[in-house]
Amino acid sequence: MSRPNFRDQWDVQASDIARKTHNPIRSIVESLVVEPNPAKSMIALSIGDPTTFGNLKPHKEVIKAVEESLKSQLYNGYAPSTGYQMAKEAVAEYSSNEFVKVDPKDVILCSGCSCALDLCITAVARRGQNILIPRPGFSIYRTLAEGLGIDVKSYELRPELGWEIDLDSLESQIDESTAAIIINNPSNPCGSVFSRDHTLDILAVAARYYIPIIADEIYEHMVFPGQTFYSLASLSRDVPILSCSGLTKRFLVPGWRMGWIIIHDRQDVLEKEIRKALNCLSQRIIGSNTLIQGALPGILRNTPQEFYDDIMNTLHNHSKLAYDCIMKIPGLKPIMPHGAMYMMVYIDLPCFPEFNSDLEFVQRLLMEESVFCLPGQCFDYPSYMRLVITVPMDMLEEATQRIEEFCERHHYKTAEDTRRNSLISGEIPY
Repeated sequence: MSRPNFRDQWDVQASDIARKTHNPIRSIVESLVVEPNPAKSMIALSIGDPTTFGNLKPHKEVIKAVEESLKSQLYNGYAPSTGYQMAKEAVAEYSSNEFVKVDPKDVILCSGCSCALDLCITAVARRGQNILIPRPGFSIYRTLAEGLGIDVKSYELRPELGWEIDLDSLESQIDESTAAIIINNPSNPCGSVFSRDHTLDILAVAARYYIPIIADEIYEHMVFPGQTFYSLASLSRDVPILSCSGLTKRFLVPGWRMGWIIIHDRQDVLEKEIRKALNCLSQRIIGSNTLIQGALPGILRNTPQEFYDDIMNTLHNHSKLAYDCIMKIPGLKPIMPHGAMYMMVYIDLPCFPEFNSDLEFVQRLLMEESVFCLPGQCFDYPSYMRLVITVPMDMLEEATQRIEEFCERHHYKTAEDTRRNSLISGEIPY
């Protein structure tokens, strides 16, 4: 028996989720059509991958744990969707301290921290609701939410206060449709680290309006000497926290795709629906990397503190070098980070009349000096650029020298002086 033909041609269309999914960083970077200066080696201060240049490597205990996991032949199959019990126990132990005790049942293993964020946003917010995200902030929050039809509203950070949250701005964005607040600490792209008092103030706003927090804490503990990381869960008494973290940054293994969600819910606010939702959503990815799950106990328990300290001392020294060099450059103003792997630099665009935007500035910097920084537009924050400070010290020093030469050529004062001196000496100006 033949059925009626309800199509007379091919018409395969993309889903609404696919159409609405947009990554600002990818679209901006891929739209760059300029070529680096072939006479100068490329220095990419744009990539948030600490392994890119080979100067920062995971500790031998991390490698050993994976080797043992592989050789055991115990972790080649599927794991439970939320992770092996022993791996969850290792994460719970690693994430517990005198202020917060994590139960393994509250741990959900994911394919990297971005997957953890995706599951959390999907679990707590519905189409037509909104989530609050920082500005400047990492673009993945917007990408994940808008693809699902969830609205995004931005609250401001304050550069003059080391990128603290503008609490008035945060509160003003909250409405009856707000499903969650995303807090990123330590911060990408700012490298900020919130004080204990400021963290308590953030929690007070969330408590006042009964709004859960999704804490992007992938840079947890990655703070410079003299700074202290306070997790939101360690200070919260009533606000439910979904903390997202993983191995990526602190352990220098982003490609291993091992992240986790920890449900902190002292008042059982999330018990009825959200915990079940996260468990259901974890079944969509059929669990995370089992080989790395098998290695998690060894990685988290055996990596020595001196490894972490050495990495942070290195990044601190890099940030001081970059800050000191850029502070001397006319038209630029760096903001000293206190952790993570990044530095935001203000571009005083009126000082560079050739450029109408931060994007044009970094394009020309790439074309003339082969130094690539991400424009502030990638983080919804024009007139800035973000530098990654994980590159080797000699490359970072070379990059800042090239940035200085670039700015001196294009800064309206120094460029005018150069032209005037060239005319006096009879030389042809640049």
